[in-house]
Amino acid sequence: MKKTNKIHSVRFQISLVYIGMMVGTFVICLLINIFFMERFYIQNKREAIIEAYRSISKAIKSGDVASDEFTEEIGHICERYDIEMIVLDADSRTVVTASNNPELLSQILWENMINPSYGDTLIGDRTVIDYADDYTLQIDLDRETGRQYLEMWGLVGEGNLVLVRSTMESIRDNVAISNTFMMYVAIIAIVVGSVLILFISKKATDPIKKLYLISDDMKKLNFEAKYVSDNPYRNEIDVLGENMNELSESLETAIKDLKNANIALKQDIAKKEEIDEMRKEFLSNVSHELKTPIALIQGYAEGLKEGINDDEESRNFYCEVIMDEASRMNMMVKKLMTLNSLEFGNESANMERFDIVELIRNYLRSAAMLARQKEVTVKFDDYPPIFVWGDEFRTEEVLRNYFSNALNHIEGDRIVEVKLTMMENVVRISVFNTGQPIPEDSIEHIWEKFYKVDKARTREYGGSGIGLSIVKAIMDSMGQKYGVINYDNGVEFYFELETK
Repeated sequence: MKKTNKIHSVRFQISLVYIGMMVGTFVICLLINIFFMERFYIQNKREAIIEAYRSISKAIKSGDVASDEFTEEIGHICERYDIEMIVLDADSRTVVTASNNPELLSQILWENMINPSYGDTLIGDRTVIDYADDYTLQIDLDRETGRQYLEMWGLVGEGNLVLVRSTMESIRDNVAISNTFMMYVAIIAIVVGSVLILFISKKATDPIKKLYLISDDMKKLNFEAKYVSDNPYRNEIDVLGENMNELSESLETAIKDLKNANIALKQDIAKKEEIDEMRKEFLSNVSHELKTPIALIQGYAEGLKEGINDDEESRNFYCEVIMDEASRMNMMVKKLMTLNSLEFGNESANMERFDIVELIRNYLRSAAMLARQKEVTVKFDDYPPIFVWGDEFRTEEVLRNYFSNALNHIEGDRIVEVKLTMMENVVRISVFNTGQPIPEDSIEHIWEKFYKVDKARTREYGGSGIGLSIVKAIMDSMGQKYGVINYDNGVEFYFELETK
């Protein structure tokens, strides 16, 4: 069966059912009135006439028919049930009557006596519906007025004639009035009831509508909507709303956890892919960097073995080349191990507070001989103590790489200047050297492993292209800024540390 997306309002359905039930109930009552009320009235009239007839018969037999008590009693019965009655004695004199036209009743009574009807038969205008030795119950038609009467007559006691009758027209009028009144009542009740049902059903279904809207939002993964009840009496719908609120919070938490787990998984996958790529790149670069020193070591070692030069000076030269290349390889391996440890986060930064001025002075003091060998003038002004936050050992490593880089690329006036610049909550440590600026297309690549701006010159001073990569890894581990600035007469490398 095809599923439809059309929504049928619960309020509309409830209202329709209750209004249908009301209309159906009133229609059934009206049909019952139309088809059965007349019979019910006739039955009641019949019982009333029989009761009145029995009362008269009893009074006649007991001799109380002419008493005031009987006259009052029979008057109440006739007035209550809209009955006419007459009692004649043996001499046709009226003993008691309850009618505006006793002569007509007396005439009808004598007609019945002269021409009586028996059994379920139709004689003239009379239809007998019941009879016994002392009475006959019949329906009589008055041709002059066209009215039908329910009559009961008979001979009672010592020749007393009794006639009790009631018009059928009053029965039909009462039935018609009753049906008309019921129709008016039904219309008013249906209108008022429909309004009340719509109002009550709205009050009853509004919480359900709220829950529906909340569930629709939940389906769209929107968990902001919450069920709020204004009902002072907590019921099952309120409990359902509270459960949906808890479910919404649980789903929101679960989805957040799932998203976080998904992000973490993606990060892990990306990191794994990055590590694999770095491993491939590392192996490629290491093999490339080691190729030259290994070839030199192998070549000079083979030369020594084959005794190409027998003089001691040549052999010493061969040995020095082998030792230099081995030393260069050893230094590169150490730097690679340091870089690997930093990049993979095997060791976290040990943050502490220290005097950066004192650290720079101590390092420059230890590197003074190296500067003199390269005929470099080192400038560092007299600064007051400046305390910073950072890893002191790694900070010195950054300074060492910058200073070594400056010495290796020194030209022109051969000046290296170390400066400290105070900024808001940070201090910038700069190492400037005179010489050629870095080409613009190389600036963004100098922090990459094994990248060399001038490969021939780097080979000349034994550089491996790893120093600035170590600087990048150290500063990233401390979360601080670093960079390079070109000048017309040289290059300045800098890094920053927090002072607070």
